[in-house]
Amino acid sequence: MSQVPNIRLNNGVQIPQFGFGVFQIEPGETAGAVRAAFDAGYRHIDTAQGYGNEEGVGQAVRESGLPREEVFVTTKLNNPRHGYDEAIAALDESLAKLGLEYVDLYLIHWPRPHADRYVETWRAFEKIASDGKARSIGVSNFQVPHLERLAAETGTVPAVNQIELHPLLPQEQLRAYHREHGIATEAWSPIAKGGELLRDERLVSLAEKYGKTPAQIVLRWHIQLGNIVFPKSVTPSRIRENIDVFDVELSPDDVATIAELDSGTRLGPDPDTFG
Repeated sequence: MSQVPNIRLNNGVQIPQFGFGVFQIEPGETAGAVRAAFDAGYRHIDTAQGYGNEEGVGQAVRESGLPREEVFVTTKLNNPRHGYDEAIAALDESLAKLGLEYVDLYLIHWPRPHADRYVETWRAFEKIASDGKARSIGVSNFQVPHLERLAAETGTVPAVNQIELHPLLPQEQLRAYHREHGIATEAWSPIAKGGELLRDERLVSLAEKYGKTPAQIVLRWHIQLGNIVFPKSVTPSRIRENIDVFDVELSPDDVATIAELDSGTRLGPDPDTFG
């Protein structure tokens, strides 16, 4: 576990750079998968109200025997719960399901710009942070105009923006904005859902060179870019394999080779229109 570096967020909170995601894990399987992740050395768990499995995450955290301060738990606001009062009530519901007094990071899951409520929702997040119910607050799937509007109208810069990010969609412009404004970048779908990307001959060749799998090469690429990642699996051997990326260092030339895979391919929804 000590090999996983921490990243210091803009409010001073430390977040493990490598975590475990539970998107699309069935509620009945969640606690077991998270326990397997803890056994493999993970200490950062990423869930969401919309995933329907917060109870399993909380059960695993409580039964782990780990001190609460050693586990970093993220959850996210469900899309229909935008608005000041709704967002505060939604987190209270998430905390009840998790069985926790606070989360380490609370995110607006999607901006839903057509509804034009994300600034109001962000003001609720400021209140949540001040009340100590979330150690850090951030956003997910926000584009530069959304981030600029938050800064202009509230003055509170998100600690994190969690975005679709993988070699097919490296999001260089958005990552540059994050660096300039002190926002940490989190990558969802970090290995592009494990599809055609992992069969690319360039990644296969790099995997052979470093004695790793193509998925491990991509996860290592994220780490070297400074991204926070949390791949998902329910298979204990794959859970252990995913985190085993801290004994290699990709050369600058090999990082550049992975950059050649950029095709601008978005596998998930467009944040400007989703919801």
